[in-house]
Amino acid sequence: MTLLEELRWRGMLQDMIPGTEEQLNKESTTGYIGFDPTADSLHIGSLVPILLLVHLQKAGHKPIALIGGATGMIGDPSGKSEERNLLTPEQLDINVTGIRQQLEKHLDFDPGKPNAAELVNNFDWFKNISFIDFLRDAGKHITVNYMMAKDSVKKRFQGDVGISYTEFAYQLMQGYDFYLLYRDKNCKLQMGGSDQWGNITTGTEFIRRKSGGEAFAFTCPLITKADGGKFGKTEKGNIWLNAERTSPYQFYQFWLNASDEDAAKWIKIFTFLSPEAIESLVSRHNQNPSERILQKALAREVTTFVHGEEEFHKAVEQTQKLFSQQDAPAESLSVEDLESLEGVKKFDFPRQKIEDGLDIISFLAESGTFPSKGEARKMVQNGGVSVNRKKVSDTGQRISASDLLHDQYVLVQKGKKNYFLVQVN
Repeated sequence: MTLLEELRWRGMLQDMIPGTEEQLNKESTTGYIGFDPTADSLHIGSLVPILLLVHLQKAGHKPIALIGGATGMIGDPSGKSEERNLLTPEQLDINVTGIRQQLEKHLDFDPGKPNAAELVNNFDWFKNISFIDFLRDAGKHITVNYMMAKDSVKKRFQGDVGISYTEFAYQLMQGYDFYLLYRDKNCKLQMGGSDQWGNITTGTEFIRRKSGGEAFAFTCPLITKADGGKFGKTEKGNIWLNAERTSPYQFYQFWLNASDEDAAKWIKIFTFLSPEAIESLVSRHNQNPSERILQKALAREVTTFVHGEEEFHKAVEQTQKLFSQQDAPAESLSVEDLESLEGVKKFDFPRQKIEDGLDIISFLAESGTFPSKGEARKMVQNGGVSVNRKKVSDTGQRISASDLLHDQYVLVQKGKKNYFLVQVN
């Protein structure tokens, strides 16, 4: 399959400028995607553009990852209902460094290869451009009428918040990025999420008007969840690519907990498995859905891609300790096992209260595992609480020193998947 044939099959292709497919089939083409440095880590929503760049390079084309050091200080109105906070230069530097390190893990930057990946930061050219120069060299080529016709701008004009001139200028800055990369690096292609279509086409139009050149583009659909929830979000917030923000165990669990419908869609998008391999997995999964074959394969591939094979195996081991060995008594978990549990909230609790003996409802609320006694009581009455892997059925049950694992820990389970480790000091 050609690059675009594969992306179509994977469900990673939405809008495309006419002539793009012919250009990619004709010659090795340089293409870029921009990443906004709004945090010191990308999250899994950014995996799609990363994967697009990897697919581009695997197909023999040259990828450029642009970090928006300048545009990140402005804010993109696309998909936003209100103005974003502007970043300080110091925070921006931290964010750019973190994102650069993540991108370097997945793209081949070997300068000896003709299609070696490149990293650029648009702050490097915008910092030397005066406001007058930008208005003269860029502003006169794109009309306000053209810019206001973009959906991302129209929605803000029609809303209560409105849009500042700062954010209004964003699409012109992004268009100028494309023009400079076209002029200086022969970059003829821009890719991105479907919410970026307006900004991207401003770039192709800018190139046409300013230099008479021809540029191309395509976008990928925004990823959704079958239940209508926001992709990449959990009760704890974003799923980040940085292991310090989201542990490899938590990252693995996100993919493992995908619904059957989502897993069948996401395994095409987020892995490099062949169509034959994926069709085989889908067939095997459908024969026995309870085995969750699709989810396990998806979690394995994505966790290995982002965190490496060693962290994947650790995440599997951790999962088995918590979920697959439910019949094993909690006493079988060593101190090292308990202290190395990831994705488990940990709380400290005074020993004196335990030694005096404490009713289970007070313990659950005062330890922080439940926000209130009322919620703790309701969950116990519904059979949703286990302590040290033993179901709690009596709201009058008491916790004492004899319940401590290794004289120090209490393992609390709320529902099927929420674990808490209380350390008694």
